[in-house]
Amino acid sequence: MDLVVLQNKLDNLSFAVLFVTMLIYWGGAAFPKIPFFSTLGTAGMAIANLCMACLLGARWLEGGYFPISNLYESLFFLAWGVTTIHLLAEWLSRSRLVGAATAPVAMGIAAFATLTLPAEMQASAPLVPALKSNWLMMHVSIMMLSYSALIVGSLLSMAFLVVTWGSPVELKGSSIGTGSFRIRKTTEKTTSVSGTALGTSSGATNTDQIEKGLGLGMQSTATAVLTQPMPMTAPVLSLKRLNLAESLDNMSYRMIGLGFPLLTVGIIAGAVWANEAWGAPWSWDPKETWALITWLVFAAYLHARITRGWQGRRPAYLATGGFCVVWICYLGVNLLGKGLHSYGWFF
Repeated sequence: MDLVVLQNKLDNLSFAVLFVTMLIYWGGAAFPKIPFFSTLGTAGMAIANLCMACLLGARWLEGGYFPISNLYESLFFLAWGVTTIHLLAEWLSRSRLVGAATAPVAMGIAAFATLTLPAEMQASAPLVPALKSNWLMMHVSIMMLSYSALIVGSLLSMAFLVVTWGSPVELKGSSIGTGSFRIRKTTEKTTSVSGTALGTSSGATNTDQIEKGLGLGMQSTATAVLTQPMPMTAPVLSLKRLNLAESLDNMSYRMIGLGFPLLTVGIIAGAVWANEAWGAPWSWDPKETWALITWLVFAAYLHARITRGWQGRRPAYLATGGFCVVWICYLGVNLLGKGLHSYGWFF
């Protein structure tokens, strides 16, 4: 079969599978008691991942170089990376809610590459002289994998905010480990939570604390604090939902912890390549500047979690901002056609 025809079939198939998978994950989130949703969702992500891997492989055979030299190829590499990191996060967290956040993003990336980019941008072309280097594979692939991990980690933080929306619960404690969490009433007029159902509330005038040991597997040891002030009618998270929120918070930390070292290595590799190609390791090109901003945002996230003990909402807000910064760094700068790293399309 013609490799170009095969690529066209695979990119459309990838988009279609991801679209159906997104609907499956959303159905599983809406109807959690239906068991086959979770199995179908994981299978769909795996099939889409395989389709995109085959697409990139066919592209490699056709062009004779690692397929990450233009916007179309990098978008599918990013989508492949997101699905790969998704499967890792889902396996570690044992939660199918991960797909409800990651599947729409992977589908959107595939849709943008397949349906929006003009045909000339999708076609394979010979490498320009500046890209004929072994650094292309190392620098760009590592950067794209770091973007994938940071995007998934940020999406999990956003899912944490959705799960805990309207509740004053904050997680505090160690980000790594197993054990129990505690639900503490710290001040007057806070809502108490029963040790079993977490569904009844009453006023309290003295500081007291309810502890309940839970086998949380990969979950973190944390303290859920019902903050002051809180109206007596404010919703209280159920035990299951609190467990899910803790899992999302912990898994977000792990994925960002994976993406940040990759981003660091990618930036260093890019500096070495730039010194070899342009005679200077850093030129404050817009892409380089936004890569540095991205690094600083997630460095602040990890610093706050490791040294300041932040968990819950505050780092989740920081990761949500990081999600936007990653997209500006990767796509926004490129589509404006500015600088040495741009693919150029709008201008």
